[in-house]
Amino acid sequence: MTNYLIGLIGSGIGPSLSPALHEREAGELGLRYVYRLLDLDVIGLPVGDLLTAARADGFDGLNVTHPAKQAILPHLDELVPEAAALGAVNTVVFKGGKAIGHNTDATGFARSLSRGLPDAKMKNVVLLGAGGAGAAVAHALLSLGTEHLGVHDVDQSRGAQLVAALQSRFGADRAATCTPGAIRTADGLVHATPTGMVAHPGLPMDESLLHEELWVADIVYRPLETALLAAARARGCRVLHGGGMVVLQAAESLRLFTGVEPDATRMLAHFEELEGEPAHAS
Repeated sequence: MTNYLIGLIGSGIGPSLSPALHEREAGELGLRYVYRLLDLDVIGLPVGDLLTAARADGFDGLNVTHPAKQAILPHLDELVPEAAALGAVNTVVFKGGKAIGHNTDATGFARSLSRGLPDAKMKNVVLLGAGGAGAAVAHALLSLGTEHLGVHDVDQSRGAQLVAALQSRFGADRAATCTPGAIRTADGLVHATPTGMVAHPGLPMDESLLHEELWVADIVYRPLETALLAAARARGCRVLHGGGMVVLQAAESLRLFTGVEPDATRMLAHFEELEGEPAHAS
């Protein structure tokens, strides 16, 4: 039986379900698989030093979450083309003496949105958050056919940088920076900031901007019912929580780590067991 040692780098990751999701599915696949949390707040090492330590300790791979998806880039030996285009990494595979950066967030979000809101109108969508996860979501939305994507980030330069990258890849008319006010006339809203997480409670914008014709997707999954989704549901919006994205990106990461194809449907069912709720829209 093959052995794997995998870790997750991030801040405040104690509530993460990644260890349970990965280890359970690996067991189903007949793999001996250990998944460790490497919390930046607990360990106290910079991202680069933690990556070096994991490599020296014999880790086979790492998942990467907030706030390290972009900070880890200078410390990697190689990026696959998709991760380079996104400018963010959520999966690192140690192979042939190299730390190789991948990104499974974009495909994870795209698959989750297609499963959970298959008939969602995509003409005009607003994205809140232009960090590593936001970049992946933005590329996924435009790849799925969003005609115009408005991007808002409290860090205006980061938002502008993402928009420039999107325009270069998809066309100048497909993306632009915006204010939260753009939500009033949007078909959909995707939230990709830490706001709403257990450690960062609250709403990312004024809930008065929500309207019943809007669909709302949140990438936060702990808790599943964020303050944003609760407010959106109360206003009649169709909503999609972050559970599907976290499961489907995890499935792809597991495949990259092991070379074995996981059963995504089984992993979604396991997530439902852990959370007690379906990993789809409502």
